[in-house]
Amino acid sequence: MGGERSEMITNIRDLIEHWTETNDLMRIQKEVDPVFELGAVVNHLKGRQPMIFEKVKGYDVPMVAGFGGDRERMADSMGIRAPEIVPRLIQSIVQPIATRSRSTGPVQENVILEPEELDDLFPVCQYHAEDSGTYYVSGVLVVKDLSGKKRYTSIRRMQYLGGNRTNILITSPELMDQYRQIEARGEPMEVAVMFGVIPAVVLSSQVSSHLYHTDKLDIAGALVGSPLDVVACQTVDLDVLAEAEVVFEGRMLPIEREMEGPFGELGHYYGGEAPQPVVEISAITYRNQPVWQTIFPSSHEEKLPMALVREATLLSTVRQVVPGVKDVHITLPAVARCHAIIQIEKRHEGDGKQALLAAFASDKDLKHAVVVNQDVDIWDPADVEWAIATRVQADRDVFIVSGANGSPLEASHNLRGLSAKMGLDATYPLQEAKAFRRTSIPGAENIDLSQYV
Repeated sequence: MGGERSEMITNIRDLIEHWTETNDLMRIQKEVDPVFELGAVVNHLKGRQPMIFEKVKGYDVPMVAGFGGDRERMADSMGIRAPEIVPRLIQSIVQPIATRSRSTGPVQENVILEPEELDDLFPVCQYHAEDSGTYYVSGVLVVKDLSGKKRYTSIRRMQYLGGNRTNILITSPELMDQYRQIEARGEPMEVAVMFGVIPAVVLSSQVSSHLYHTDKLDIAGALVGSPLDVVACQTVDLDVLAEAEVVFEGRMLPIEREMEGPFGELGHYYGGEAPQPVVEISAITYRNQPVWQTIFPSSHEEKLPMALVREATLLSTVRQVVPGVKDVHITLPAVARCHAIIQIEKRHEGDGKQALLAAFASDKDLKHAVVVNQDVDIWDPADVEWAIATRVQADRDVFIVSGANGSPLEASHNLRGLSAKMGLDATYPLQEAKAFRRTSIPGAENIDLSQYV
């Protein structure tokens, strides 16, 4: 799987065709209910398996899920192999490929102005038992900054309120500050929301605008190795992907709020209830025979893009102070942000703890970090646990920093608004390297058990 291709995949239809040919796409032919049942099927495989639902109750459009929840398939969608994702992401942030403007595109083959009921055309799902309603969760939001010159994208959940209205959860301080400045003038904020996009667009949407100040659609183009085409919206002054399947155009209204939540969050707990801004949809554009899309909340498909972006930042940060860093891993079970494993070629005593300090400086959400030698497989939890068990002495190799900032998506942090950080240096002392030689069996890698049974 994976490897460079002569033709780049820039839309989800070509990806569906590619994964059909490689037998990576699971086709669900049984009719499923968008309330609970569809999400339960996706979550059964943790959102790691690309699947297409051919029959969604009440609708005549197919629906895809699980398109970005597996490292190997994520890499394959970009024509590369899994170990290349983080280096490619770093390169794409540094050397993005600008989008190309087109006068029109497939996403505008159909245009509905002033839609009356958003859920007439496309399914809107309820995922968890106590969710406050049905939600759009896979839409990639497009906005401009206050100057109107820079474009930003991010994924935002939107609770359907009925008619042509949703509310929207804004967790980015920069985006909320911008909205409030526009709101203070009594004006709405123009938005567009894209559905049915390739994994590279979802991955790039997780890159920090505050940190890198780079257009994320340009990053997505560099990830796939080809510029992405954009078209101007019909009712708002924004550009969207010409090959997206569906776009909602609209405005975040000033002053008006609607209660949102509870909702099954990334950390597998329910979030609280709070008033959120309201979006009024002014137009829906979509391709002929559109393909709808969802991302199951808290699944691998939601977590993996977050983890990959954090790995890129972590690797870049640690590399500045410990040149011998080999690889990093942000684990998905730990909310794709709370646990990190760092592999280094230890050259000096103190490299392990220096790497840990750099790791915590790279991301306030990081809670526990482990540094291991290069003989430890950081992708194998058993190997990491073995290193902790056999190379860590807590009084010497563990340190704790209390009263630090943490992630609001981590339930124990929210009890007091602060988190403790714990670093574990699971590297062995250089002068004692001989005592930490791992056992090995010559020729073991060539054993074929079938020849012995």
